Amino acid sequence: MSKRPARLAPPLAGVVVALCSAPLLAQPTFGNPSPTAGSETSQRANDSADQALYRPVEYVNKARKGPAVIVIPGEIKSNNATFMQKFTANNIADFGELEMSNANFPVLERSNLGPLLNEFQLAYNLGDPQAARKFLGMGKLKSTKYVVKFDILKAEQVAAAQQGFDGRALGNIAGALGAFSGSWGGARAGAVGSAAVGSVHTGESTGVWIIGMRYKIINAETTEQVAQGYTEEKMEVGARSSSVLGVSQSQEGGVSLDTMVQRLVQKSVWDIDSKYK
Repeated sequence: MSKRPARLAPPLAGVVVALCSAPLLAQPTFGNPSPTAGSETSQRANDSADQALYRPVEYVNKARKGPAVIVIPGEIKSNNATFMQKFTANNIADFGELEMSNANFPVLERSNLGPLLNEFQLAYNLGDPQAARKFLGMGKLKSTKYVVKFDILKAEQVAAAQQGFDGRALGNIAGALGAFSGSWGGARAGAVGSAAVGSVHTGESTGVWIIGMRYKIINAETTEQVAQGYTEEKMEVGARSSSVLGVSQSQEGGVSLDTMVQRLVQKSVWDIDSKYK
């Protein structure tokens, strides 16, 4: 009796089996090519960097869609040279667009305004309702209800402190006491003590900044101010170093200006989302 040939599974069945057995896709991960990866210094540096990572904010009214807005570049009132070198009003507006979108506000990106952006921004900064209405009649601008801007009013280092220890003075004293002991053993012990104590160097310094941000909500049609708010945050930057008998270690870190500005924008958007949606 002849055997019947085995039936081939339909092509679709094979596809279904393959899809069901395929692993769920996860976010991409990346390696660390640093030669110190996994070391003690790497761990300390990464622990500090983890505190500065971007963290999304759970906006209280995120589930409710807000009115259409445009975020225009605000003003930077601070004269601090360090801050002015790192930031422009466009940088801050970029953060503003990101967070307003995360809070479920429909945001018309400034890039969609093209060459109209400068004129549009000037109309609102000057409070010219006629010019504003002219722009609001164009294309996607018709749906805009509010214009939002974020201004930096303060960015300054308000406090600094440092302390340290230099063992050379005590080392010299130990060496002198050994020399005056009158014995060869005392002199030798004094020399060893002088070298050991004199090699000790420690230092620690901390600086604290205060950065303040104001937000404004402007009626897109009348250019009248609807609301405003202000918030401040402290930024601490520190460094520590030590050296004993030729063995040294150092560590420095803190939240960067970029991170501070983004956090201030998040606090401001949280305020807008909770009060003016």
